[in-house]
Amino acid sequence: MTAVGTTGGAGALLATMGALGLAPTAEAAARTAFSPPEPSDFTLTGRGAKKVVVLGAGVAGLATAYELGKAGYDCTILEALDRVGGRNWTIRGGDRLTELDGSTQTARFSDGLYFNAGPARLAQWMVTVDYARELGVPLEVFTNSNAQAYIYNANAGMTAPVRWRAAKADVYGYVSELLSTATDSGALDGKLTAADKERLITFLRGFGSIGNKAAGFAYEGGERRGYSVDPGAGEQPGEELGPVPSLSEVFASGVGQRFSFEFGYDQAMLMFQPVGGMDAIPKAFAAALGKNKIQLRSKVTKITDLADGVEIEYQDKNGRTRKITADFCVAAMPPHILAKTPHNLGPDVQAALATPTVNAAGKIGLEYRRRWWETDDNIYGGITNTDLDLATIWYPSYGYGGRRGLVIGYYNFGAQADAYAALPHREREKRAIEQGMKIHGEKYRDELVSSVSIAWKLQPHIEGAWVGWPSRTGAYQLLNKPAGHVHFAGDWLSYMIAWQAGALESARKTVTDLHKRVLTS
Repeated sequence: MTAVGTTGGAGALLATMGALGLAPTAEAAARTAFSPPEPSDFTLTGRGAKKVVVLGAGVAGLATAYELGKAGYDCTILEALDRVGGRNWTIRGGDRLTELDGSTQTARFSDGLYFNAGPARLAQWMVTVDYARELGVPLEVFTNSNAQAYIYNANAGMTAPVRWRAAKADVYGYVSELLSTATDSGALDGKLTAADKERLITFLRGFGSIGNKAAGFAYEGGERRGYSVDPGAGEQPGEELGPVPSLSEVFASGVGQRFSFEFGYDQAMLMFQPVGGMDAIPKAFAAALGKNKIQLRSKVTKITDLADGVEIEYQDKNGRTRKITADFCVAAMPPHILAKTPHNLGPDVQAALATPTVNAAGKIGLEYRRRWWETDDNIYGGITNTDLDLATIWYPSYGYGGRRGLVIGYYNFGAQADAYAALPHREREKRAIEQGMKIHGEKYRDELVSSVSIAWKLQPHIEGAWVGWPSRTGAYQLLNKPAGHVHFAGDWLSYMIAWQAGALESARKTVTDLHKRVLTS
């Protein structure tokens, strides 16, 4: 059995075990690295590939059809939108954005500029990067954290934004001063040996750039905070940024709370983005599948599980009611949209689909006639964090040194996103500009050329940014199993909700489950 796995891959190993009645348990399969189905799996078992209808051409649906297609499954994707990608949507000049109430925006961005309205960054460990490589999608660095960006907590009493580097230097400096003083005074003797104390203080002097014991381990700022006049040639040593705020002022500002995201496993640098826009990923999936496999503007209106397969009713692009039958269905639509779709999968499935809470998020893309964040503020990519209702400002990680550029003027969530969603686009723009001017001044308004905003809760056939589960038991576990001939897939069935990687990992799990079912039935 080991030899089969070595020469034929996991797919061949699974097929052979299935043919012998030795298919691995779900627990064992979960420990096995994913290997896509292969045509040879059917040769080994004498079985044939099945017909599968996939509901939704988001990342999960596309990946499901792509992986099943490798083994010869006949896959058809039904997508209600007029594009692939779902929440992976890159908006460019000429694109139209229509909300549930019928209000429409037309993007007027300059050539070469784009707005990633949905996902915008990839961690280097994520499976999304592997698919980009496999599909030939070139990547470039996305600057998730930039020492030149700002922090501005107006509600904490800050009267002006502070550079990320200065805020970090001050927080690390004062924490190091306090800990060194406590260590030296014996406050931690119950925890540290004499050698431990010496090593800790040595570390803290470098970590916080503090003085020695004779100087009371005092933090007094320094070049880590930045310069008001940069070092130069001749008699220009530079002028270090000052004055240094007091310990009390630094802690009261709350700036230290902003650093935790850098340590998040899914947020740590390096991060990446596809060259030219995030939608390069779903477009590459679609190209690999072929146009005849994807039916756009096809809204699913009913799901019926049959004794020997499934029947899907849908409205085609001309408004006509159509039906398609298949051996299996993979429902890769958002759960709250599936919950509104008539089906015969039972009350438990219906209750499970209605269990997760739908979360709101919104963004606005602001095109400027010049890249003032680079020329005036020396900010090349990165994110400014605030406690204003715009939450964050993102500077582009592409087009450096160009003439024009596009800034994400807010990326917010929850109540903040709801507040913006309740406004028409021009009012969203006005509110975002007024807030952003508190950080960047009048140029934030005066240099603006055009804008487009998105409220994901108002997007047809999506109606939300992502979902959250009250627990990973019950409904979550139920939907990670098939209901009759209907399987489910999506980031909402993973531990990486809101990430494309979650959608891809879920698709791989569903593909494995379905393929094992075909081989062992």
